[in-house]
Amino acid sequence: MDSRGERNKKALNDFTQRTQRSNDRCATAPLRSPREILVSRNLIASLLFRILCVKPSKLRIMKKLFLLIALTTALVSCSQSSSNQKKPVSQHVGGRCEGCEAIYESPVPFDKLKWIDTLPDFREQGPKMVVAGTIYKVDGKTPAPGVVLYVYHTDQQGNYSKKGNETGWGKRHGYIRGWVKTNDKGQYKFYTLKPAAYPGRNIPAHIHPVIKEPGMNDYYIDEFLFDDDPFLTKEERKKQEGRGGNGILVLQKKDGMLYAQRDIILGKNVPDYPTDL
Repeated sequence: MDSRGERNKKALNDFTQRTQRSNDRCATAPLRSPREILVSRNLIASLLFRILCVKPSKLRIMKKLFLLIALTTALVSCSQSSSNQKKPVSQHVGGRCEGCEAIYESPVPFDKLKWIDTLPDFREQGPKMVVAGTIYKVDGKTPAPGVVLYVYHTDQQGNYSKKGNETGWGKRHGYIRGWVKTNDKGQYKFYTLKPAAYPGRNIPAHIHPVIKEPGMNDYYIDEFLFDDDPFLTKEERKKQEGRGGNGILVLQKKDGMLYAQRDIILGKNVPDYPTDL
């Protein structure tokens, strides 16, 4: 093989090793930045140019094409798994929020999330409930599409129960959790069971919500509470910050199902939230 062929063969072997290392990283964790994805794409383009310069007698065409298809497929898969990654933002809002990063653990990429979700407990025994509403922009009037809402809550005994295979924040939040992304009308909806209060404590039953809107960091809003909860005393009601608006649900029962509505206003009573959006 001539000197050009030797160089191309060396480049191919080198790229194959780099790709294997990249695939190994992708199998254990999503790519951390768009820059890494761009570098991989540039490497593919460089390899394609080199391969096209090699005579067919030096490297079989089918082998070239197969390798390119395999590498491109691996890159696309790894790129998709990175779509839920936490990205830098120009301004941090909402203050400290322990566990809010769990929103990025969605098993479905953000760009493929639906505006309706059914939490894993819905088919179990307990009071079935559907919560729906509209998320508005900071003006309180304009629907906000593309906003991700992450929710989790206790089971019917008041515990954050687990199946045993949880990873990440699922080890603390349990398996009863879900993700939705508002549609073009800003709407969201999720089906679940009404959670129970913590055993032996006078804390109202609640659903934890986390918000991730485009261009913003993740932040929490007031918990979903229940107006008929005996633990929701006047003192407890006064403690509510009103983040995102009123989070107290008034349940209506129809055909064996509990219905509740909560509209959310992005940025309302959220510290450091810009008002000129």
